[in-house]
Amino acid sequence: LSAEMFGRQSRNIEAHGTERTLAVLFFDMRGFTTLSDGRLPYDVVFLLNRLFNSVGTAIQAEGGWIDKYLGDGLMAVFGRDTHPQTACQQAIRCARKIDIALDELNRELGDEIDDSIRAGMGLHVGPLVLGEIGYRETASITVIGSTVNIASRLEAATKELGCQFAVSAEAARRAGLDLSRFETQ
Repeated sequence: LSAEMFGRQSRNIEAHGTERTLAVLFFDMRGFTTLSDGRLPYDVVFLLNRLFNSVGTAIQAEGGWIDKYLGDGLMAVFGRDTHPQTACQQAIRCARKIDIALDELNRELGDEIDDSIRAGMGLHVGPLVLGEIGYRETASITVIGSTVNIASRLEAATKELGCQFAVSAEAARRAGLDLSRFETQ
């Protein structure tokens, strides 16, 4: 099959749904309500677009794609064209690039915002269904399954843990990170 024919065939299979092992990264801005209070809606849109531009650049640079926006957050997926191990490595590098991008964005916007832009991210890898879901012309290729739910819960856990990034042991192992010091006997 030519690359073009393979791409069409792959998209057709995805349109009907296929089970894949992919890495899912959730990103959420912290303190958005406080940051947006008292600002004009145009200023809030400007701020969100600057944020999403920085985050999207990091995601795309590591081979991921933004599946959907969720208010002041988003869900990104890695591994559509790679192995799960590579997808996990890409997603972890992406989280680091997002961290650096947030530092840069905070420097650029320092005079315009009172508090620094902060974020929480959660990463998990596992089986999920990749397929076209939605109503008629608004349908899009997306992912569903417990892997998505776990990644979302990990992102939410960063609030309680007081950290910016929570990665599942499975995603860390697949990325090649040594977790032996965290294992209990």
